[in-house]
Amino acid sequence: MEREIIALILAGGQGSRLELLTKTNAKPAVEFGGKYRIIDFTLSNCSNSSIEVVGVLTQYQPLILHSHIGIGSAWDLDRVNGGVTILPPYTEERGGKWYSGTADAVLKNINFVERYSPENLLILSGDHVYKMDYLKMLKFHKQKDADATIAVTKVPIEEASRFGIMNTYEDYRIYEFEEKPKKPKNTLASMGIYIFKWDKLKEVLMEDAQDESSSHDFGKDIIPKMLKKGYKMYAYVFNGYWKDVGTISSYWEASMDLIKEDPYSPKEEELRLFDGSWKVYSASFAYPPQYIGPSAKISNSLIVEGCIVFGTVSNSILSYGVVVGEKAEIIDSIIMSDAVIEDGAKVVKSIIGPKVVVKRGSIVGNCKEITVVREGEIVMENVN
Repeated sequence: MEREIIALILAGGQGSRLELLTKTNAKPAVEFGGKYRIIDFTLSNCSNSSIEVVGVLTQYQPLILHSHIGIGSAWDLDRVNGGVTILPPYTEERGGKWYSGTADAVLKNINFVERYSPENLLILSGDHVYKMDYLKMLKFHKQKDADATIAVTKVPIEEASRFGIMNTYEDYRIYEFEEKPKKPKNTLASMGIYIFKWDKLKEVLMEDAQDESSSHDFGKDIIPKMLKKGYKMYAYVFNGYWKDVGTISSYWEASMDLIKEDPYSPKEEELRLFDGSWKVYSASFAYPPQYIGPSAKISNSLIVEGCIVFGTVSNSILSYGVVVGEKAEIIDSIIMSDAVIEDGAKVVKSIIGPKVVVKRGSIVGNCKEITVVREGEIVMENVN
């Protein structure tokens, strides 16, 4: 059972910044890109990187997320020794609490980690969209003999104050961490992806658990404490596409990135769904083939199985089972599973939740801002 590295995916966040999309659903389980859910990208990275033991730490509204992951067969993680394991919060005593922070969540699953006696622990987030080979990061971690390695991406200097910034020497050894600095010294933003030597991390986690002033968070507490103790910590620079889709605007931007003009673009900084060498896997559904009616007009869009389209779809993403009526228009929008856009309805720059019905002749959205309609709503009048 002993492994060189295992992974824990933090997937319990409430996702309050995604507003209506996470009222009844965990953020990592929100639909994305027509046929995926957000967590599929992290799980696929684990599978493609040959990480064979993955624990998924869940908490908020976990039903859809648990059902989606199942036994992990979609990602080749249905294994007898290892595979994917769902790790919901639990208590050994009355009056126990939920996870009180990302570090606390890992500490409370110490028994799971210890089963595999890993040399290294990979900590991941379940709500980021990206493709990454974790074994390349592990190789860097081992070459530096690092106690902790933190993945970073270079962001525009005007955006750096929104992130945790790693200040490093020329060899990328970290000497300072600044959480959302007003005047950032560089643009190396933490991606929330960490590799730790397990014995060193365990020591700091147990110490942090006794600190009543701590928020038990990796970024706010664990990383600064390890720096203060003088641990060898390095920044691993990732040059590929990465986006934290924790807000409506970032979710929207990442979705629109999927339908750029060239789906086969070789550029590293673009999100490429059509790259056969690094596939994104997901649980499949038994929907029939899509049907495109004789009156349909479709351009620059992703339309998956089960969709029936008679109207106009432009620069948009349609998930499973969406129905678009005659003379209906969908422009610059994301339509989630089993939604119905009736005859003559118009949807512009909007995110339409699952099972929404936009009634005949109604108009949703405008060209200025993103409009969101929550799951199951029936829209009978104009919504802007």
